[in-house]
Amino acid sequence: MTYHVGSEVGGLRQVILHRPGGEMDRLTPTNTDELLFDDLLWTEQAQREHDVFADALRAEGAEVLYIQDLLAEVLEIPEAREYVSTETFDERWYGVSGNRYMREYADTLSPAELAEHLIVGITKDELLERIGDSPSAYFASVSGDFMLLRCLPNHLFTRDTTCWVYEGVSINSMQKTARQRETVNFEAVYRWHPRFAGEDFARWSGGLADGPATIEGGDVEVIGNGAVLVGISERTRASGFERLARALLWNSEDVHTVVGLVMKQERAQMHLDTVMTMVNEDTFLKYKHLGMLPSVTVTRGAKRGEIDVSQAAGEDMHRVIARALGVPEIRVLTPPESNFSAERGQWNDACNVLALRPNVVVAYDRNTVANAYLESEGVRVIAVPGAELGRGRGGPRCMSCPTHRDAL
Repeated sequence: MTYHVGSEVGGLRQVILHRPGGEMDRLTPTNTDELLFDDLLWTEQAQREHDVFADALRAEGAEVLYIQDLLAEVLEIPEAREYVSTETFDERWYGVSGNRYMREYADTLSPAELAEHLIVGITKDELLERIGDSPSAYFASVSGDFMLLRCLPNHLFTRDTTCWVYEGVSINSMQKTARQRETVNFEAVYRWHPRFAGEDFARWSGGLADGPATIEGGDVEVIGNGAVLVGISERTRASGFERLARALLWNSEDVHTVVGLVMKQERAQMHLDTVMTMVNEDTFLKYKHLGMLPSVTVTRGAKRGEIDVSQAAGEDMHRVIARALGVPEIRVLTPPESNFSAERGQWNDACNVLALRPNVVVAYDRNTVANAYLESEGVRVIAVPGAELGRGRGGPRCMSCPTHRDAL
């Protein structure tokens, strides 16, 4: 299969999702901040809603893959399993003896069992119940319900950990500790899974090796015509933005311009796609209170590996994007609503729509004002339930990692 994402709106043909599971049952009022959630999800209802979402994508012609299934399949391969175990079980976290016991237990698991533990996690009591009382300074220092292997509830948002940009993929270094192990799971899938191993696609980043030069896929929008739009945000650092831009400009046959928008450094607008997404080739849905953001435009420098950077004031934001796209102007849709309604809508991911093809998007049903406005502007909205899924502060775009779209 050809893996290629040349726009935000070309016909969606394949996508990676994560159906929420037991990791959501690990969320409590005391650990939600650490695990980057604002609320607790009713897991069974969230699963029902996610199934409706996945079925909507299938009905429109997209093949749906699940990261947990891909991970379980790739763990059948000894080299992949060794990589994941080595990267996951690290004595710098668990101590010498604790790490040995955890690794020995992991080695007894089937690929499916290990894949589940890697996402759901394991507590001290659960581990000792399986391996018996095992002396360890690390085990002695934590309570029984402490998660030795932390759960990964943010795997729900498959967009962030990796993102496909034209003819390659960026496997991302995540900004928050709670999400960094997600990168290990995706790295194994892309490197060893039969669906991807041996396929001819580029890699735009170094994953965990990129360290503090973080990039998250919610900030990366492939706006088309050789241009990429990136939010420099709470989660994507300027260093990560420039490194990604350099990799694309010097190694992609398609990319000629990468534009960065300098965003507020706050959780409410943690990624660009929480405030601005595309609905067709030149049309953006934009949050009312986003305003006009300063930008930096990066193009190829004169010498190999160099980049040229130009800056523009916020008032030029739309013109900068249009110039990168190669169109006279972009169309910007902002629902006409009160300030209160707009802020509520942004919190509920009203702007975080997933385009399935030009002028056809998936959105949460709860965002009635934004959805009705899009319909009035000629955009078909496939509304899916989001009462529980939306508690994770991520919408349909956040929950999807497209690997292949039709060319426009």
